Amino acid sequence: MIDVKTKTFWKATAALGASSLLIFANMYFPQPLLPLFTEEFGISETVSSLTISVSLFVLGISFFLYTALSDAFGRRNIIFISMALGTLGTLAISMAPSFEWLLAARIFQAAALAGIPVAAMAYISEEYKMRAMTVAVGIYISCNSVGGMGGRVLSGVLTDIWDWRGAFVVMASISFVLFFIVYLFLPRSKQFKSRPFQLKEVLADNKEHLANTVMRYAYIIGGLHFLVFIGIFNFITYYLSGEPFHVSTAVLGLLFLTYGAGTVSSTLAGKAAQKWQQTSCIFIGIGLMALALLLSFIPSFPIVILALLVLSFGFFFAHSSSSSWVTRHAEKAKASASGLYLTSYYLGGSLGSFYYGWLWPQFGWPGVAAGSLFLLCVTLVCTRRMARMEAGEKQAVQEYAKTADQN
Repeated sequence: MIDVKTKTFWKATAALGASSLLIFANMYFPQPLLPLFTEEFGISETVSSLTISVSLFVLGISFFLYTALSDAFGRRNIIFISMALGTLGTLAISMAPSFEWLLAARIFQAAALAGIPVAAMAYISEEYKMRAMTVAVGIYISCNSVGGMGGRVLSGVLTDIWDWRGAFVVMASISFVLFFIVYLFLPRSKQFKSRPFQLKEVLADNKEHLANTVMRYAYIIGGLHFLVFIGIFNFITYYLSGEPFHVSTAVLGLLFLTYGAGTVSSTLAGKAAQKWQQTSCIFIGIGLMALALLLSFIPSFPIVILALLVLSFGFFFAHSSSSSWVTRHAEKAKASASGLYLTSYYLGGSLGSFYYGWLWPQFGWPGVAAGSLFLLCVTLVCTRRMARMEAGEKQAVQEYAKTADQN
């Protein structure tokens, strides 16, 4: 198996990191371009934001399928096919004659790219030794945020230099390079054992997780937090491109550098969870997100930038904690429990366009921020319920230890 500080470790981890860069750079590449789509295709802000929300929805529901497909056909094969088809989707977007074409290409792209994270995480769990696995997962997740941030920044800058179609051609070219890096460097699977296509078993595990009330709270938290995060970053582009800011497309792309605060907070959340309960960490994340939304009411560009930094930090702090909570508290089939969390996470993000698409035309940015605060109140209640469960577990452990000492 692959161990740390070996040539094979760095080759495999670099290849998996490249696959992570590809999926998240492509998924979020259009986000700074939403105002341009509105103008060029003569569509509303809500319809334009479907380029993000619909693709997130497709990504979320596709995880179910790829869990079974990667078991049947192999991790490397799924990664290669997903990367190749996803890159072709990017190229198709650059040639879109209409918004309907663009949206169809995004749906195709998302359905293809969904196979990468499922197969990559399965590859790591099978091929790496335990201590190497921890390092590899950390690097892979870091590439998630770097890819998402880089894609957003790159699209804004390239569109300012050429146009949005040229920007997608460049992104497709970069994606082809990343594909060949993965193809050349990712070692063949040695531990993989093919299993029959068992979609029914996956669905049965997910049904059992959904029957667990407390697990449902964690899924709601993940979905609503991502809804807020994606929705804010979607509609902040409209807010800042209009009165009184008139920010250019290139600067809108650079706004997503604030996303990098999440890379730091994800690491800190893991360390904080060693000292405090995970629900306490979720409370901290919610508090920071609420603070960011309150700051965004101030019509000052530097303050809005600060708000986005705090929002990113708080969101990833809460997301890392709630995701870990699911893995820790799943009684069985932990992989499907984590997969279901990701599904609810992306499905929640896909609803942002509809929720904020109703608030933005009627109430503007104050309505968007206030609507987000309402959703955070909901996740606060859910976290409170989860905290009661943790408190009950802690009390049970203490009583057991006390009884053992007496005996």
